[in-house]
Parts: sequence; structure tokens; C-alpha cells
Amino acid sequence: MTLSTLADIAQALAVVIALIFGVVQVRNMRDRRRREAMFSLVHSLQTREMLGALLTLDELPAGLSTSELKGRLGERFIDIQVLLGTWESLGIMVFHGEVDLALVDDFYSGSIVHSWAKLRKMVEEVRRESSRETRWEWFQWLAERMLEREASSPPEPAHRAHRQWAGRP
Repeated sequence: MTLSTLADIAQALAVVIALIFGVVQVRNMRDRRRREAMFSLVHSLQTREMLGALLTLDELPAGLSTSELKGRLGERFIDIQVLLGTWESLGIMVFHGEVDLALVDDFYSGSIVHSWAKLRKMVEEVRRESSRETRWEWFQWLAERMLEREASSPPEPAHRAHRQWAGRP
């Protein structure tokens, strides 16, 4: 074997090693990004404002108009705006691939579906009154994705679905 052949083999081997290293680094970055997104989701909804908004929502019957909501809630109507803004932002992040839909499903599907059921009438009314179909569009989009997932695979509580769990998934 000539020195030139050995150099070619070494060069090819270096390229293969660099490719493998690159693939490993991309996987590690993707895993780190997923973990960071998960922690961001948890922190974004574990604020006093967001928890207050969810509690406010729980007090309401479904199908109230904007004026009915404002009448019932008074200054606490801002809680509903906080909730809408959070779901709107989350929908945008899911759509653009910044947050995984399955992760959102695991964390918040129940709260998102519940919010849509209670606030749909208000959202539709706001759209009509403002002549802007884009008002709270990503909240609706996200709620519909959660409903689609539930239609194909009804939600099962974690304590049942993973009762045989014995370590990392």
C-alpha cells in the first residue's frame, strides 16, 4: 500500500468520524432543546397569573359571551386574557416546531380543551365584532389539534397508562 493510498484512507476515515460526530451532536442538541422546551412549558404555566386564570376558568359555565364574562369577572377578566395569550403563544410555538405537540398534549391537553369549550363563544364573538378571523386563531388551532388527538386515542390518565413503568421511557 502506497503512502498516497494510506493518506486517502485516513482522509476518508476522518470524514466518516466527523459525520458520526456531527450526527451525535445534532441528536444531543435536539434532546437538549426538547428538555429546555419542556422546562419552559412547565415554568410558563406555573406562574401565579396562569394558575389564577385556570382557577377563574373553572368557575365559569361554558358558552358565556364577552359581556357575560366581563360582568361575572369584573377586574378578573384579565385572567381570561392571560389564558388566551398563553394558549395562543403555545399554539404558535407548536406550529413552528419549537415545542413538540406530544409534549403539549402530555402537559396541557386537558386545560386547553377545557379552555376552548368554555371560551369558544367569546372567541367567535370577538372575531365577528372586530372583523378579524385571526383573533385567538392559534388557540383554536391548538385546541383542535388536542381534540383530534383525543378522537383517535382517548386520553388515559398517567396513573393507569404507565402503571407498569420501571424507569426512563
